Amino acid sequence: MSDQVLVGKTALVTGASRGIGRAIALSFAQAGADVALVARDAEKLGELADEITGLGRIAQVITADLSSEDAVESICSSLDFDVLNILVNNAGGNSFMATTEKMRLSGWRKTMNLNLDALVAITQGLIPRLINSGNGSVINVSSVAGLRGSPFMSHYGAAKAAVISFSRSLSVELAGQGVRVNSLVPGWIETDLTDFLRSTKEAEAGTLSRVPMGRWGRAEEISAAALFLASDASSFMTGQELIIDGGLSAMP
Repeated sequence: MSDQVLVGKTALVTGASRGIGRAIALSFAQAGADVALVARDAEKLGELADEITGLGRIAQVITADLSSEDAVESICSSLDFDVLNILVNNAGGNSFMATTEKMRLSGWRKTMNLNLDALVAITQGLIPRLINSGNGSVINVSSVAGLRGSPFMSHYGAAKAAVISFSRSLSVELAGQGVRVNSLVPGWIETDLTDFLRSTKEAEAGTLSRVPMGRWGRAEEISAAALFLASDASSFMTGQELIIDGGLSAMP
């Protein structure tokens, strides 16, 4: 794939201040795109924006908490790009583990709001700009937790499974209008969000025991897959899941 496959294109990446989102935003800029960066941490977004402008690209910082409905509306109204080629819905996460019996419904709702509701809302708001691009790509970041049973994380697994289902449905709705929609499905990636799985050597060994490649994935390995989905290299691909998990989902 050419190094400059996104020249002339615009992108918006949520959860861009760290981990997978940061890696995706930076890889898009390196490939020639101008990028809007969305997250809560203004300082980290500013540091990333400096890197992107140093590459000769435009970087717009939008500080927002996607769990707020008002924030989603603000993002859509403040975005400088009238035409949007690429939307990466990466913001999300999981803050607790619990059995379904013991889980509080407030925790369920919070998880759904962050991982699913906000994703749907920002996508709704930006669909017109994606259509106007004539060549749009929506990349919704799910998780292997949404592909199989996720004991003690049923809330998170359900939210990520819903992301995949939503992406498939939306892909059919938008296919005739020049917009592709795919899910990017990471496995266990070494980021801040998976620190709790490395809290002890036993916890880490237990996690990696289910990964045939026997290691953590890197954020850069996910950003490479996102670049494929954003570029014309995947121009006939929509409504699909691109799984990057070291073989985890292939395990019986």
